Amino acid sequence: MKVLFLCTENSARSIMAEALLKHHGKGEFEVLSAGTEPYAVDPRTLAAIEHFGLKTDDLHSKHLNDVTNLNFDYVITLCDDAAKECANRVDGSHCLAWDFIDPKTRPEPHAFEKTLQELNERIKQFVQSHNKEKPVSISPTIFYKALADDIRLKSLLLIAVEQEVCVCELMTALNEQSQPKVSRHLAQLKKQGILSDRKHQQWVFYSLNPTLPMWMKQTITSTVVNEPNFIENELARLNAMGDDRPTRVARCCN
Repeated sequence: MKVLFLCTENSARSIMAEALLKHHGKGEFEVLSAGTEPYAVDPRTLAAIEHFGLKTDDLHSKHLNDVTNLNFDYVITLCDDAAKECANRVDGSHCLAWDFIDPKTRPEPHAFEKTLQELNERIKQFVQSHNKEKPVSISPTIFYKALADDIRLKSLLLIAVEQEVCVCELMTALNEQSQPKVSRHLAQLKKQGILSDRKHQQWVFYSLNPTLPMWMKQTITSTVVNEPNFIENELARLNAMGDDRPTRVARCCN
């Protein structure tokens, strides 16, 4: 599996993520990192990685242009500016946006070490999730029954558009005040193997299961393309929360 970590400068977070996934992946991942406007790797980044017990010999800053001719299974962005490049300039089957504060802007002591530890926890979750991933076996009957509910269908379409959505965002988009009701439908879709989830702090984010059969993914995306009015109001409510996902999450979940 080929993974690219993308950031603006490729001098701190993405370099840390590259080193950590190489370590935890134990050779199962081909890992690269790059920057949209790269600078030399920050010495504090290398010091934190070495203090963690990992080698830094092969870590260096690279420009996004150096990897645009490659195909990646996952492109993982670590800042908002890099996320904008994910769909436009990088060939990736899955694009994930991880929210980590730049250690250079963190005011507390040992900021680089703390960022490394936080990334380490996320990387371990990513590796564990990958190791558990097996192609799901869903019968057409179960799949179409899952679509035969307004909340479940609209949730799937919104997730297909947004790539990843938290429960509170779906509550706002669906104009549904009952969090247990929305969560119950999402849990059913996860149990059936249609959705995957991850937890970040107090929030749970849902995305389409990457091992979902292609024809099922195409059915969902085809509905979005051919019936855009079906979720027009829901997307409008979601977009009204703002374009910045962390801001939206804070606004709707706190």
